[in-house]
Amino acid sequence: MTTVLETERLQLREMVPGDLDFVATMLADPEVTYYYERRFTRDEANAWLDRQLNRYAHDGHGLWLVLERATASPIGQVGLAMQELEGVRRPEIGWLLHRPFWGKGYATEAGIATRDAAFARWGYREVISLIRPVNQPSRRVAERVGMRAGECVQFHGFEHIVYAVEAAALPHERMRPMKRGNRTGGQW
Repeated sequence: MTTVLETERLQLREMVPGDLDFVATMLADPEVTYYYERRFTRDEANAWLDRQLNRYAHDGHGLWLVLERATASPIGQVGLAMQELEGVRRPEIGWLLHRPFWGKGYATEAGIATRDAAFARWGYREVISLIRPVNQPSRRVAERVGMRAGECVQFHGFEHIVYAVEAAALPHERMRPMKRGNRTGGQW
């Protein structure tokens, strides 16, 4: 298992097939998937996990499993996934935490670490998050990560706000160099 990022409280690592039980439990929770089109079956959760494994191989990144460092317990997924938006592949920071771990600042902490790695390690000029307008909690996380709301687009059959931040908009001292996982990626 490859550790990709670490923060003060969190470890983000590549998922492995053995993570399916946690992923399936989280994606079957109606509160966790409230802003998705549905709850996910175990087979759909397995397809979700396979998609991340393919992203690691193809893009060098994807959604990672987030663990509390103090307990080594999985708490959710945060990461950097390439999304095709209006014919252009763009790096999106996504976050999805299991219900027992909401309200602790974990999504923001992992989101900031992912943003900084997207700029410093993978060399992206901009990252986005696609968030449904009704999803106020994710909108607040995006703002704490430094993103600003932009245009509305259709994505997976729903209206989404494109939140974005450019590397040039952040002070360089805020972008921490990452110590783990020396993967490379390209600019879009």
